[in-house]
Amino acid sequence: MKTGILLINLGTPDSPSTGDVRKYLRQFLNDPRVIDISPLGRLLLVNLVIVPFRAPKSAKLYKSIWTEKGSPLLIHGIALKEKLQETLGGNYVVVFGMRYQNPSLGSALEELRKAGVSKIKIVPLYPQYASSSTGSTLEELMRLVRKWEVIPSLESISHFYDHPAFIRALTAAGKEFDHRQYDHVVFSYHGLPERQIKKAAVHYGNDSCSFGTCCDKITENNRYCYRANCFQTSRLLSEALGIPKEKYTISFQSRLGKTPWIKPYSDHVIEERAKKGDKKLLVFSPAFVADCLETVHEIGVEYNELFRKHGGEKVQLVPSLNSRQEWVQALQEILEVK
Repeated sequence: MKTGILLINLGTPDSPSTGDVRKYLRQFLNDPRVIDISPLGRLLLVNLVIVPFRAPKSAKLYKSIWTEKGSPLLIHGIALKEKLQETLGGNYVVVFGMRYQNPSLGSALEELRKAGVSKIKIVPLYPQYASSSTGSTLEELMRLVRKWEVIPSLESISHFYDHPAFIRALTAAGKEFDHRQYDHVVFSYHGLPERQIKKAAVHYGNDSCSFGTCCDKITENNRYCYRANCFQTSRLLSEALGIPKEKYTISFQSRLGKTPWIKPYSDHVIEERAKKGDKKLLVFSPAFVADCLETVHEIGVEYNELFRKHGGEKVQLVPSLNSRQEWVQALQEILEVK
């Protein structure tokens, strides 16, 4: 009997047209785990305010990173699936799906169902746990699978932010750039509203989260705290690369709206480093295993322009793992398959 391997990433529009971007944003932002406010408030905010104004602007950005083969996130996802399938061989069926848009999570699951797999190993490709990414993905997967007549054994991996194989893969990518040739290193992660961090803390009985030193080490109470996960990834990666603590900053990007998000904000850090006299920055984005709008454009273009505007010279993005062989090998270890 074959084992199914289900790789899942967040999603991408079907094309960079305004219509397809609008469709993607509506599905994504109407997810109650993504914008976790009242249903009516979310309905009005997303469909009457955010999407109408954001879709045309986002479409232009997607056009700037789109390739002849399509979205970078999708291209890298398919390449990763194909390389992992080749590595694992015929006893496994590797499929790739998206939480939002196509290839859909439902179509990936249907492929596994038709293959008659005896069990499914599920890997949401988000290294650090967050309710709005991992939680939403697993919830949707369970909603879809519960309709099956026969539900095979399911095994999900909810995070791998500190897995030695993941850190080794990041280290291999980082070694292609000599951090000593840069004035400072930034580990930039996707941001989250502070309220979502507090809700995760309350889940483990901690109702006094202060966004302080509680994230300086992983404990039983914060092992599913996104902020603590990000800090731990950065500590392990900086140690592996020999980056001293005083030479790097952990920050958070891609915030939406006016409510407080996790600080410091990446764009503020980029601006401040330029004003301090830094000329070259090296930026990692360890929350993304595949390059996408947030890495290629937000960091590679927007942050570079911001840095230069305030006196800097160059923001160098370290590419995501994408379909590197080290990442394929790391997934084997994370999945505990041979």
